[in-house]
Amino acid sequence: MRRVIVPELLDDDLGSPEEIAQSLQDLQRINTWFGGNRTTTALLERIADTCRRRSLRLLEVGAGNGQVPIAAREQLAQSGIELHLTLLDRVASHLPRSGVAAVVADAMQLPFRDAAFDVVAFNLVAHHFEPEMLERAAQEALRVTRLAVLINDVIRSPVHLVLTYAGLPLFRSRLTWHDAPASVRRAYTVEEMRRIMSRTAARKVAITTHYLYRMGVLLWK
Repeated sequence: MRRVIVPELLDDDLGSPEEIAQSLQDLQRINTWFGGNRTTTALLERIADTCRRRSLRLLEVGAGNGQVPIAAREQLAQSGIELHLTLLDRVASHLPRSGVAAVVADAMQLPFRDAAFDVVAFNLVAHHFEPEMLERAAQEALRVTRLAVLINDVIRSPVHLVLTYAGLPLFRSRLTWHDAPASVRRAYTVEEMRRIMSRTAARKVAITTHYLYRMGVLLWK
């Protein structure tokens, strides 16, 4: 299945405030029902165990309303792992208004010093970038992290695309009806992701596959 670039409506807020809010709620459902939360939680737990850490400072890039790292924080707390969150998005209206540190900035120029965080994470963000830009974003994230960069994204597959269309009636926003299949069409395969990440300065690239066509990528610094 060839990768096809289809612009996504939520990226540029191409909808009414109500439609955008509904789309963000749909994203929350997608991550809760279809493995997004579990993938990020499992990868963070792996980082904590490998590095023998019971506390992690996490920067979530392209965070939206921050539902994925917030859900991971709650789950990890049950295992005695403390997660300190900072959310970053280039659109201020996507970020939560209170309850967690939030920054408006671009993934290509993170406004933080070197090694400012233990982990920098991208959830459903990588497929928005073309290969060269994705490599640049990963390099910038490696600059800002101390331990690892975490990428949680969907895998491009004809079967995944069919399942995505079949699941559209579960969601409310017309933005989601457009963006969900667009995300699968422009997503990367595991092999493509490995090739791109192998060009970064990561000491080691580890890729795992998860429930319902999710991939988890760890770039170890």
